[in-house]
Parts: sequence; C-alpha cells; structure tokens
Amino acid sequence: MANAERVSGKLEWRVNVPDGTSNVLVSESDQLVNKAWLWLKGLLCGLVLKIWRFLYNAWNLGVAEPKKVIHGVKVGLSLLLVSFFYYMRPLYEGVGGNAMWAVMTVVVVFESTVGATLCKCINRATGTFLAGSLALGVQWIANKSGETFEPIIIGISVFLLASATTFSRFIPSVKTRFDYGAVIFILTFSLVTVSGYRVDRLFELAYQRLSTVAIGTSLCIFITMVFCPIWAGSGLHDLIVCNLEKLADSLDGCVGECFKDDKAKLGNEEGPSKRMQGYKCVLNSKATEEVMANFARWEPGHGRFNFRHPWKQYLKIGASMRNCAYCIEALNSCINSEIQAPDCLKKHLSDVCMLLSTNFSEVLKELVIIMNTLTKSSKIELLIGEMNFAVQKLQDSLNSVPNSFIGPTVSTIQAPNEANRETIPKTAIPSLMDVFPMASLVYLLIQIAARIEGIADAVDQLAGLAEFKLAMDENSKQKKSTNKSTSDNQDHETMKTSPKV
Repeated sequence: MANAERVSGKLEWRVNVPDGTSNVLVSESDQLVNKAWLWLKGLLCGLVLKIWRFLYNAWNLGVAEPKKVIHGVKVGLSLLLVSFFYYMRPLYEGVGGNAMWAVMTVVVVFESTVGATLCKCINRATGTFLAGSLALGVQWIANKSGETFEPIIIGISVFLLASATTFSRFIPSVKTRFDYGAVIFILTFSLVTVSGYRVDRLFELAYQRLSTVAIGTSLCIFITMVFCPIWAGSGLHDLIVCNLEKLADSLDGCVGECFKDDKAKLGNEEGPSKRMQGYKCVLNSKATEEVMANFARWEPGHGRFNFRHPWKQYLKIGASMRNCAYCIEALNSCINSEIQAPDCLKKHLSDVCMLLSTNFSEVLKELVIIMNTLTKSSKIELLIGEMNFAVQKLQDSLNSVPNSFIGPTVSTIQAPNEANRETIPKTAIPSLMDVFPMASLVYLLIQIAARIEGIADAVDQLAGLAEFKLAMDENSKQKKSTNKSTSDNQDHETMKTSPKV
C-alpha cells in the first residue's frame, strides 16, 4: 500500500511492503534534476557528435580535393602579408592610413584559379583607375562652375554614368568578362565624386584608393601564380577529357545492357549502372565549361598551353558531346522501356550493334589520346571510316530482316502446303509494335555515330587552331630507330676503314 508523506517540506512516496518496512523511491525534485542532467548530457553529446561529423567531412573533402586546401592556405598567406601594411608604421603612413582597403581588396578578388583571380584583379584595377580619373575631371569642372552649379553637375554626372554603366552590364560580351569591373567603376566613381563635395583633398583620396587597390591586386596575382598555381585552362582541358571517357563508358554500358553482353561489363570495377549514368555529367557540365573557358582566356601561357590557346573551341567540343549525350539518354530510355523488342530480332542485330559499339568506344578513346597528348592522330580517320562502315552494315542488316519479323502475308498463313513457302505459326509472329523499339534503337545508334563524328571534327579543329604536332605511331618509331642504328653502324665502319693521317 502506497501513501504520501511530507518530510522537511518535500513530498515523498513510500511503499509499505508485507514485512512492514518502507523504502523511499525518488523525490520530485530529484526527478527534475535527473531529467535536466539527461537533457543536458544528450545536448552536449549531440553537439560533440555534430562537430565530429563536420570535422570528419571536412577532412574527407580536403583529402579528396587538395586544391581547395591549397586555396585556403594561399588566401591566409595573402592576408598575412597585406596586414603588414597595417601593422608596420612606415608602410601604414605610406598608404595614408587606408591599408584596410588593401585587406578588403585581397578578400574580394582572390579566387581559386589563376584566371579568376586575374579577371577580378584586372577588372578592379581598371575600374578603379577609370572611375577615379573621371571623378577628378568631373570634380574639377564642378569647382570651376561655382557653388550654385557644382552639386547639379555632380548629380547629373553620377546619374548618367551610373545608368550607362549599369545598362552595359546587360550586354553579353560585357557581362561575361567585365561585369565586376563595371560594378567597381560605379562604386568608385560615386564614392570619389560625392565625397569630393565635402572633402578638400580629393586628389589625395583618389591616390590612396588607387594605391591600396594596386597593392592588394599585385599581391594576389603574385601569390596565385607563384605558390601552387591552379590553372582554369588545365581544369577545363581535364574536364573535357574526363567527359569523353564517360561518354565511351556510357555507350559501352548502354549497348551491353541492351544486348546482355557480359563482356562489356568486365574489366571495370564500377557497376554497369554507374557506368551508364556517366553521360549525365556531360549534360550538367555546360555552365562549368563556360565559366572555366572565360577565366582561361585571362591566363598567360602555362604548361602545354600557349598564351592564345583556343579555349573557345573547348566550348564547341563540349556542345558536340552534349548532343551525343542526349542521344545516349534517349537510348537509355529505350532500354528501360516496358515495350521491348523480341529476342529473335535482338539476336539478329546483336553482333552488328556490338561491333558498332566497339567502334564508338575506339573512336572516343582515340580522341581522349589526342586531347591528352595534344598531338594529331594518324588513326582517327581510319577508325571513323570503320565506324561508318559498321553503320552501313547495321543498315544492311536492318534491311535484311526476314519478313517473318515484320509479319507474313495472308497467303503464307492460308497456304501452308505450297512447296516454296515456309509455314509460320501465328504465335511466333511479332506484331508491328514489337519491331518499333528495335527500330528506334537502331536509329539512335546511327545518330550517335553521326554525332561522334561531329565531336571528332571539333577536336580536329582544335588541333588545327592549337597547332598540334603529328603523333608518331609504333611502326614509324621502330623504323626511325632502325634507320638511326643502321646509320650509326655505317658511320662506325667508315671511321674504321678511313686512312689515318
């Protein structure tokens, strides 16, 4: 029997056991303390767990992409160096106490790639210089006009130049390359012009603003180009090569899945479904390619790429690859469709389709070699010719499909006793709707062949614009080495037989 008693102002519960003894369970205040402790413990454990997961994910990101870690270190180094203009008295007085503008410039313009940093630095320096020069000119004219017309001239100049510059940002060519410079122009011009109405030493203000921007941009350019440079052009080149490899894997996976070819799945650690989805990366890379190509145009010559490397041509290659990826996506939809072609029709076209798929892969892999080595290939025309021959062979195989696949005539069914006519059971006759999936698949394969040839043409144009050298095949290398060894032997024999003087 349980009863409640008040002990020293607290409510306690007691339970009477049969032997007459009683035990104190838990007071209400102790229960509240325990609940509060458990809640606080769960909160702290959850917070520690979230911090641990964040650090674990950050570590994995740094291991997977060390370029991001390098970028963070370079930004920290740049801020450390530019802060000396604020800490050291001679440098601080040299920039007129406006060293904080240099710190802000570093934070704003430093980007992950060399091209992006150069783009922002040049835009910021140019916009600041032009805006400062125009602001000084406008202020001089306003001062000569008298106190009455001075605010009017300043207001009209700010209105006209800000409106015109803002409108220019909608022009595609300006927006692509000089959008940031236009924003800096509006900011600096408005700041210097409006400040000049109340500030007497306007020229000194403009000089300090330009000097701090020059210090910040110069330091950023030096750091990003000297310490572990990350080039946008090299990143764009690697992206195009990677997308070509993914196209080849997607084609192998799709055609192999359609015709249940197990050989296409061997030799690759990734699953066939993951290989088939590689074309999606090609479809989603348009924006990245455009941004990287724009930044690559600002970069100087580096590595294997000259100063005026045709980066725009990479966009054409990417567009050709996306056209091919659209066909692969349609091919994947046909494979996953509920209406499938009959097995007899698939078996009839299986060999020639797999041959065409092999030719696709060989052409794309040869294009990958061309892009990796930056050399012209002597085999690409032969491989494209073999691919076109396989396309013609596929068309001939489709035209030679037996009539039983399309459906026999009525006389064939009603006159089975004729000598030269084959009897076909009605249950073995596929309907016309069963033939459509295979016809669609064949059509897509032919379209893919044409679009792969378009990719090859775009790569060939790049090779011509960038002046790729002709690659030597194995036979030429062996022949050259043989001729060289033969000539060396002849020279050695001539030296032995020549008379001594």
